[in-house]
Amino acid sequence: MTPYHQPNPYTRRKFIYNLSCKAGFAALAVNGISSLAGCGTNEQQSEEKATNEKGQHKLGIALVGLGGYSSGELAPSLKETQHCYLSGIVTGSPDKAEKWKKQYNIPDKNIYNYQTFDSIKDNPDIDIVYVVLPNSMHAEYTIRAAKAGKHVICEKPMAVSTEECESMIAACKEVGKMLSIGYRLHFDPFHLEMMRLGQKKIYGPIKLIKAYNGMDGTSGWRLDKKLAGGGPLMDLGVYCIQGARYTTGLEPISVAAQEGPKTNKEMFKNIEETILWQMEFPGGINADCMCS
Repeated sequence: MTPYHQPNPYTRRKFIYNLSCKAGFAALAVNGISSLAGCGTNEQQSEEKATNEKGQHKLGIALVGLGGYSSGELAPSLKETQHCYLSGIVTGSPDKAEKWKKQYNIPDKNIYNYQTFDSIKDNPDIDIVYVVLPNSMHAEYTIRAAKAGKHVICEKPMAVSTEECESMIAACKEVGKMLSIGYRLHFDPFHLEMMRLGQKKIYGPIKLIKAYNGMDGTSGWRLDKKLAGGGPLMDLGVYCIQGARYTTGLEPISVAAQEGPKTNKEMFKNIEETILWQMEFPGGINADCMCS
């Protein structure tokens, strides 16, 4: 089975830039945290308690986990933003720490490993902790960041169980800190337009939705069930589920699913390679979905 790929010109980098410049970050819309952005030399900004051109405090973000998404999308994007900046990093790799220190001018006092992470509470340069770790680690580091007195952005999926999600919410509420999940399509203009077209029935009532999402080159922690929490449904299928919900403005009333065939049984021996499922919505609307 060949995974389906939908090209999207609205990139993650555009999302972060536009979010910081125009929309703000909805879940962080409180005094002092109305939007995300920042630019300039990180070391200078940390020393000077960074402000933007309007004299407003720029929020310092520490990235926890320096994998492909952090290195390829988040860190470069944070060089272009206006209200926040990359103020710190957390990594278990000394080599990565040294590389990022030089590349982004991050001061030594803002570089942590997973053993020293909790001391981040004493660092005023860091306002927000962005958790960019394998799925099974989301809950632990969100809760630890909240206990350290930091606001939290956590990559999707939020966690690997309902109980973990609830504990993350409770931990942030307990200390009065904000929690946001990094699901960028809440702000994607194409998705917003699809919601408008579907929910307002611009072209008539919806009868059938087809939603597919896939990726190539899967390796590393995504093939480890303990780290990933499951197969493609959590990481990729969420886009199909959310797309159907947003387009209809409804919640499914029934779901039927099955695992698809494996093209490489050794590679996918611990997780599913493909999931196919159907969702029924009120009014007889059906959604056929697949992720791989």
